[in-house]
Amino acid sequence: MGPLPPGGAPFGAGRGTAWLIVLTGAAGLLASWVITLDEFELLRNPNFVPGCSLNPVISCGNVMKSAQASVFGFPNPMLGLVAYGIVGCAGMSLLGGGRFGRWYWLTLNAGALAGVGFVSWLQFESLYRIDALCLWCCLAWVATIALFWRVTALNVVNRALPAPSWARPLFAEFGWVVPVLHIGVIGMLILTRWWDFWTG
Repeated sequence: MGPLPPGGAPFGAGRGTAWLIVLTGAAGLLASWVITLDEFELLRNPNFVPGCSLNPVISCGNVMKSAQASVFGFPNPMLGLVAYGIVGCAGMSLLGGGRFGRWYWLTLNAGALAGVGFVSWLQFESLYRIDALCLWCCLAWVATIALFWRVTALNVVNRALPAPSWARPLFAEFGWVVPVLHIGVIGMLILTRWWDFWTG
């Protein structure tokens, strides 16, 4: 990640991290865009079957028709169009050599944390209430989780987040482990939730 800046000094990100932020923003934006288009089509035609409705489990239509798909009174992906767009712009700025102050990084971290909290709730609802998965939603879940842990690691390493001194080298060298484990746990929950279907 490069040399550590003085405490509170603006800092940027390496090209790998910058590209990761760009890609998570782009993936989330793509997922939000496709889901939004399908939501509008469902409003026009209640019999519309989204292309990602493949079987009783992978059924985007059932997820989109649920109450959880419009938590704030409008389709959830509309939030994603804004949030992931901001993330993508931040990543492009970093690719161009941008450096941001601590307040910016902490705001991005807080937004990513809120996103992880929201998608965690949606994961629970999809698995245990709606009883169906949306593939585009899953893409947004992965993007949000990867973004949160990468930005958290960057903030710890650059002292924007308070952490013990021994934690900084761990996040610098092994920051990829936690998001892999996080996403792996979600994958295992999906596997075990519909074990009979996958193995039938």
